[in-house]
Amino acid sequence: MKRFILLLLSIVAFPVFAQQKLTLNECYALAEKNYPIAKQTSLLQQKATYEIDALNKAKLPTINLNAQATYQSAVTQIPFSLPNTIVDPLNKDQYKATLDVNQLIYNGGMIDANSKLKTAQTLTQQQQVAVNLYQLKSRINYSYMMILMWQDQRELLVAKQNTINSKVKEVKSGVKNGAILPSSEQVLEAEILKLEQALTENTFQRSKELQNLASLTVTTFDSNIILEKPTTNIEVSGTRPELQFFELQQSQIEASKDVISKSNLPKLNAFGQAGYGNPALNMLKNSFEGFYIVGLKLNWNVFDWNKSKTDKQALDVAKQIVSTEKETFEINNKMQLNELQSEISKLEAIIKTDTQIIQLREKVVQSFDSQLRNGVITSSDYITELNQLFDAKTNQKVHQTQLELAKINYQTSKGN
Repeated sequence: MKRFILLLLSIVAFPVFAQQKLTLNECYALAEKNYPIAKQTSLLQQKATYEIDALNKAKLPTINLNAQATYQSAVTQIPFSLPNTIVDPLNKDQYKATLDVNQLIYNGGMIDANSKLKTAQTLTQQQQVAVNLYQLKSRINYSYMMILMWQDQRELLVAKQNTINSKVKEVKSGVKNGAILPSSEQVLEAEILKLEQALTENTFQRSKELQNLASLTVTTFDSNIILEKPTTNIEVSGTRPELQFFELQQSQIEASKDVISKSNLPKLNAFGQAGYGNPALNMLKNSFEGFYIVGLKLNWNVFDWNKSKTDKQALDVAKQIVSTEKETFEINNKMQLNELQSEISKLEAIIKTDTQIIQLREKVVQSFDSQLRNGVITSSDYITELNQLFDAKTNQKVHQTQLELAKINYQTSKGN
């Protein structure tokens, strides 16, 4: 019963002490969520919503309250007298208060055109944010793969440490039996100290890269987190966010041209004015009275000296500029993909050679291991060959990391 309880507790406790794992795609997702510039996407949308709402307010009537009191040096007078009629002269102090209402009836769709332009601008700005976030991927790729490389190197160092520790036991036995010189044991112990130094350096290097990755993803990672090795298929294609950015820039320019076209259309407003003053509408009546005026107002800029045409021509040039930027990007991207493809092929060939070198070095170490046990060679000779074997294994791990990084960067350059 006691054993069953202990087993149950160990099963329950396992998830608590399970080592945290992290994938490259999770790093991408964390950066897209947490990196400060990522917040701009929603902020830009909020800004556009307010601005479009403000544009639509122009469809509502405008109401203005005006009041004025004036004193003038002269007033209107009748230059002749009428028989049996007395006309009181106007006061030189005059007063007027009015309530003016204007209602837009038609403006050629200018408000809707400006709203569409604002939407196009927002989409372009949001895509620029996406481009900036995507450019973080190459930095994440590097830090992630460097951490993996330090993980692999640590495994090699520990394996080498275990090999030498076991060899120390054999050498001690040989020294006791007089078959091996005492200095051989000291050589191995010195090599163990060098390995401890290498492991210490490895820990700090890995910690530094892990901190870089944490900064890029704005996340805190446990120091013992395990990074999973990514699987990359370079045949899968994607779309770079820069290409969509160029397309949105073109759409924004077209929306600007539509605004220019509608700016020359006629605009019709209804207006009304209600007021109270002295004098009112009857300028010859010297008393306070109420009054009102209603009407329609048409405004049409019939001829603008080809300003609209010139503005559209400038926008056409802007479209051509965007097209050249897109072409330049595609050329540079193609060059980058070709360079990465060449790097991948080179590293694949080097890794094959690494495997052959390791196989040969392992055979040499096996031979030197036997000779050391028999006292034919010294520990220094054995350590020299063992170091060359682990150097070959380290080189292979470095080349494998470089290969995987090149593949990941290739995928990133393709838009995946």
